[in-house]
Amino acid sequence: MSKVFITCALPYANGPTHLGHLRSTYIPADIYARYRRLRGDDVLFVCATDEHGTPIAVKAEREGKRPIEIATRYHEMIRRDLEECDISFDNFSRTTSRTHYEIAQNFFLKLYERGFIYEKDIKQLYCGECERFLPDRYVEGKCPYCGAEGARGDHCEACGRHLEPLQLEEPLCMVCGSSPEVRESRHYFFRLSSFQDDIREWIEGSDMPSNVKNYALQWLREGLRDWILTRDMDWGVPVPLEGNDGKIIYVWGEAFLGYISSAVEWSRRTGKPWREYWDDGAIHFIGKDIIYHHSIFWPALLMAYGCRTPENIIAGEYLSLEGSKMSTSKNWVVWTSEFLEKFHKDLLRYYLTVNAPLTRDTDFSWDDFQRRVNDELADVLGNFLHRTFSFTGRFFDGKVPEPSGYTEDDLEFLDSIRDAHESVGKLIDEFRFRDALMFIIKLAKKGNKYFNDQEPWKAVKESPERAATCLYLCNLLAANLGRLLEPFMPSSSGRILETMNLSGGPWGFHELEPGQVIGRAKPLFSKIPDEAIEEEKSKLEAEDEAMSEEVTIDDFARMDIRVGMVMSAEKIEGSDKLLKLIIDTGDREIQVVAGLAEKYSPEELEGRKVTVLVNLKPARLFGVKSEGMVLATGKTLNILDPQDAEVGERIM
Repeated sequence: MSKVFITCALPYANGPTHLGHLRSTYIPADIYARYRRLRGDDVLFVCATDEHGTPIAVKAEREGKRPIEIATRYHEMIRRDLEECDISFDNFSRTTSRTHYEIAQNFFLKLYERGFIYEKDIKQLYCGECERFLPDRYVEGKCPYCGAEGARGDHCEACGRHLEPLQLEEPLCMVCGSSPEVRESRHYFFRLSSFQDDIREWIEGSDMPSNVKNYALQWLREGLRDWILTRDMDWGVPVPLEGNDGKIIYVWGEAFLGYISSAVEWSRRTGKPWREYWDDGAIHFIGKDIIYHHSIFWPALLMAYGCRTPENIIAGEYLSLEGSKMSTSKNWVVWTSEFLEKFHKDLLRYYLTVNAPLTRDTDFSWDDFQRRVNDELADVLGNFLHRTFSFTGRFFDGKVPEPSGYTEDDLEFLDSIRDAHESVGKLIDEFRFRDALMFIIKLAKKGNKYFNDQEPWKAVKESPERAATCLYLCNLLAANLGRLLEPFMPSSSGRILETMNLSGGPWGFHELEPGQVIGRAKPLFSKIPDEAIEEEKSKLEAEDEAMSEEVTIDDFARMDIRVGMVMSAEKIEGSDKLLKLIIDTGDREIQVVAGLAEKYSPEELEGRKVTVLVNLKPARLFGVKSEGMVLATGKTLNILDPQDAEVGERIM
């Protein structure tokens, strides 16, 4: 029995999870972890929420809260999302735990003592109003490459370029809006450049997927540069050296260690040594956006410390939504919690797995989701199981019949059942999860064809022995389908085995004893009606109303844009972006759901004049009716201020 250490990229605790997170990282990792357990391996599967960094600190300042309150709120949301999707972690922790602080600081000290961390004075932006140096996410300005407004101090969303704060044109402090000045500050750097050859040798000699390997080698061709390892701020793991008050370890210098601190917590709880699992081989499941960090920076840190590097890194590519890039700021996204309110978790696990290979970008389409659930799960898999169980109950008293006299067709069908676990297992070993799941669906399709070809509804009258053999083999397939599906759809797998009065077992072909009692057949998968899909699409269409397109003067004239007064405002439960507003528009009050919660508190909006589109087609967002739209800027969320205009006055 071999040991294996499996991790998922740490979800950042400034928002709940959406389908993109699940597709790229958490579902694939869980499939693999469940499979390795079934195979008899000793698995340690860990994760944690990443709770430091400037986005959380900025959000806390805007809401008038402490960063730990923000992190705790989203830690609980994320934990709940992942639990409800059956992600089977052995331990799920936080990077704000005492254990994590201890491990991160000790790790930093050892690298410092070994000479891999050094001090250097650098120029930074300093806000005189706030009286502090500004970390990258505290600065916004104009991108020096594409000229886009609202570029952050670390990244331009418009052109995708990595930035440094000093590169920004016309920089502003995000907290107070003033123009910062340039000052010098002493920081600590990691000698990443020293590991150029070691990292190249490690990557070229690995079995990592091509999307990871090629991306990492591209960075190596450009040459590695030493990486700043500290920040001037209060929120984070303090630098464990004297005279460094107000300095913390950069989040990418300590967040990786969340894998280790989570494992240490598990070890202290169970009494089992975690290090054996790491040394036998660690496998990271991550998203495409952090390949660089995990294939370059993390292994270099481990080499400096003297630890074994990961065995493999599996990176899921991006998931778009209805043909457009997902955007949490624009609410062009499907949140996990909202999805699970309407649809079963195994439908989510199924669709996000079969939609495309992990190594390719793919799209979430509500129409395609409906088609695959109805055609593949309901009409193929569910239909085969229901026919098999119903026929067994009706003609064989609910007991698996005794087979006899196998024909050539029977033997071919039996061989396909016997070989299935080996074939599916080989695909999972190669991280080809989509192919593995489609193999199972094709096997169920073969079961339907066999059932139709054998015509047991006729044979039961004309040749009962043939009907018995057919139903024995169909039940044998059903039992093995139940076990084959366990890594992919654990809840549905359990329901199949429960109907057959069977328990789970190790990975591999399972025999079925004649006489096994089969429970009453119940539909495993229901078809999704058109109305349910139309409702989900209408939510997105409501969000899409704000997307710009060319309009005529007549189009503009149809828009009734007026000055309104916010009479009341409150947060919408379950959303960190949306507020429910009651707005007086002069002749009536309307209810509006507005994505302004990241910028404004309810108290800041009450009694404030706003510009509002009042003749927008009503829609429901987060289950709350919205009858209009408050006009604000797209990135900075600044409300368009009507100043001295009267309430009810129309905007021309």
